[in-house]
Amino acid sequence: MAGHSKWNNIKRRKNAQDAKKGKIFMRHAKEIYMAAKQGGGDPDTNAALRLAIDKAKADNMPNDNIDRAIKKATGTIDGASFEELTYEGYGPGGVAVIVQVLTDNKNRTAAEVRHAFKKNGGNLGENGSVSFMFDRKGYIVVLNEDGSIDEDEITLEAIEAGADDIVVEEGAYEIYTAPESFQEVCDHLRESGYSLQESEVTMIPQNYNQLSDEDEEKMYALIDTLEESEDVQDIYHNLQESN
Repeated sequence: MAGHSKWNNIKRRKNAQDAKKGKIFMRHAKEIYMAAKQGGGDPDTNAALRLAIDKAKADNMPNDNIDRAIKKATGTIDGASFEELTYEGYGPGGVAVIVQVLTDNKNRTAAEVRHAFKKNGGNLGENGSVSFMFDRKGYIVVLNEDGSIDEDEITLEAIEAGADDIVVEEGAYEIYTAPESFQEVCDHLRESGYSLQESEVTMIPQNYNQLSDEDEEKMYALIDTLEESEDVQDIYHNLQESN
């Protein structure tokens, strides 16, 4: 994958979210709810639910919270009904932005997202206005900070499992897959003894947009404002963040 390391963007996002555990747990709960609602409450037969649970556990979400979200989705206990929505638009300097939400109140969420864009120098567009600039892919990070993982070995393992590409970054390997191959590649790498620092099916920009320092700060402010909404699940963008 050319242009820029997605891992750099993820590291910044994770650092920024360390102080927001309550909201992170709420987002995980909603994602688990939707996966269980659509595919059933058994993670052994529902790959989307298994992935959602893995992501929640990676952020140290308590098992009781995970079980409660599954029970709500399967009707064991009463709970709100959520809907998946996607908003697309442009941030400062023309950065393409996709916002995925889970909400029980569309009007509230639409107003919050619209306000975030307007407040921070962006504007919402129609569905499809920027999504064509992204590819949906599985994305996996294996850390190699001590240099102990052999590049040829992990490349062969990943390709054998069905990965499309592997990129060597400083201290990490970034592995890309087709969405339908993602879980199989994750399982194979774990079985081969690799620890996955990051694993998700996500939207990868085809190209990145580099901004002035001023516009980049405005873009960070837009991301932060969007993340203040508990309805926002994921934010994808093609900002090439400065080092």
